[in-house]
Amino acid sequence: MNIREYTERMEQENLMPWACKSADAHRVTKEPLDDLRTSFQRDRDRIIHSKAFRALKHKTQVYLCPGDHYRTRLTHSMEVSQISRTIGRALRLNEDMIEAAALGHDLGHTPFGHAGEKAINKYTGHFTHNEQSIRVVTYYGRQGRGLNLTEEVKDAILCHTGNQLPKTLEGAIVRRCDRISYLCSDFDDGIRVGLVGPDKLPGIVAMRLGTEPSQILDILVHNIVESSAGKNEIILDPYYDEAVEEFREFMFAYVYECPVLEKEHQKAEHVVLSLLDMFEKRPHLLPEETQKNFSRFGKLMSIVDYVAGLTDLSAVNLFNYHFVPTVTD
Repeated sequence: MNIREYTERMEQENLMPWACKSADAHRVTKEPLDDLRTSFQRDRDRIIHSKAFRALKHKTQVYLCPGDHYRTRLTHSMEVSQISRTIGRALRLNEDMIEAAALGHDLGHTPFGHAGEKAINKYTGHFTHNEQSIRVVTYYGRQGRGLNLTEEVKDAILCHTGNQLPKTLEGAIVRRCDRISYLCSDFDDGIRVGLVGPDKLPGIVAMRLGTEPSQILDILVHNIVESSAGKNEIILDPYYDEAVEEFREFMFAYVYECPVLEKEHQKAEHVVLSLLDMFEKRPHLLPEETQKNFSRFGKLMSIVDYVAGLTDLSAVNLFNYHFVPTVTD
């Protein structure tokens, strides 16, 4: 018995009956099993070593060019992974699958966060970062072969947001933790940047969840574990769920759609829209690798893949190079 087989046996013995088992995972393209790692562990490793994952460290979470101590898409993904794994371990579900899905859920996010996503959606008529994440892991990396992730992890990535719900409890945890993580962390960053403060929280949020980001997170994590223990579903008590919805509405009003950030988001949209339009009219300006994808994906989709994969800084640098005149003394 090798190490992978031993791990798979431990999963069968120790995880809940409804947990995702590594031995049952399947990929679209079959490949030999690894002696050391389970299928979900390999998914996690492929995500961590991917170019798209590295790019997340320079992609906006909420605040454009915020400084060293604010969240990026990378730190957000790591926080979602940590919170999700805590819940998964407590509920005896598959931590490796949870970790892979959590780390990979935002691989398709654009430069400038949701502002960039909104711009590409305007330009193409349909674009969502969760669907783009699936494109990234399916077609990019490993010399164009894609990451060939398991279907279970891809489902959790796709369904971490939107109307379609995950097929697994592990995916349901990632979906739930993505929301509570970004609300708490964006509130924390909002306090630091001076947009919000505990005194502005709605009464229902302060009373039921608390006023400190870490306190809110702790209460929600404990309630999910307590409510879901021994059950084949992931539950948050309606008493707290109602407060979370109020918290989300508060964050949209005071942070995500506040006038200060909205002005910067409009600038970001302009950058992304300008690049999309320029590359469609002048495709020869694209990297040769992207131009080669025209025959595979079509010109527009290849351009979208390229622009969506840019970091904030690379998008701004491209915009400045092509649209801002060089001024010399």
